[in-house]
Amino acid sequence: MELLFLGTGAADWDIRRADCSPDFRRYSSLLVDGRLLIDPGPCVFEFEKTFGYRDLYQGVTDVIMTHPHDDHFSPETLARLTESGAVFHETKAGDTLELEHYTIRVYAANHRTSENPVHFAVESKDDGKRFFYGCDGAWMFYETYRALLKDGPLDLMIFDCTIGDIHGDYRIFEHNNVAMVCEMAATFSGICSRFMVSHLARTLHPATHEETAAVLAKYGLECARDNLRVTV
Repeated sequence: MELLFLGTGAADWDIRRADCSPDFRRYSSLLVDGRLLIDPGPCVFEFEKTFGYRDLYQGVTDVIMTHPHDDHFSPETLARLTESGAVFHETKAGDTLELEHYTIRVYAANHRTSENPVHFAVESKDDGKRFFYGCDGAWMFYETYRALLKDGPLDLMIFDCTIGDIHGDYRIFEHNNVAMVCEMAATFSGICSRFMVSHLARTLHPATHEETAAVLAKYGLECARDNLRVTV
């Protein structure tokens, strides 16, 4: 299973200034195997053009979203994808979505300013690999934690890390800082050994991706960037 990060930033990035630099982050979005798109936000087609892809979304068959905030969901983006044949699946916590190539389990997310925020665990029916995608969200609900343990091993967990390696920021009630991610990663170490972060705020992390990645590497966390391909 291959993941392509279309965006790895939080809502404070100025998407009008998007470029190819690893130091710029679009709003968070993820493309799985060229088939499944998570979060059809406003940067999806700009990403395709800026990085020189052609027909990047031609093979997209299914679209899901974590929540309907403007940085994660754009009606115009979704309309273009569905006009090309993709199917949009509305989900809620507790659902299990069976697609041709994936089984997707849906969990409640701790993101109070949105209606029905969710996390996903995506399992490939082709190779059996599974990953968790949790952007946006803060400290994980106990019920979500227990459900993830029950549902079994994961090959990768991707956490929201909007807040950097700082403490005492009010946004911890809706987003994670590095310490929170580290605690959750340690708690999930029995079912997963690889952890990444995405959804990074422009104002709460170091200025460059290299600097941010170095800080996170000290804690055993990988830092996603736009146009990063990851094999699960």
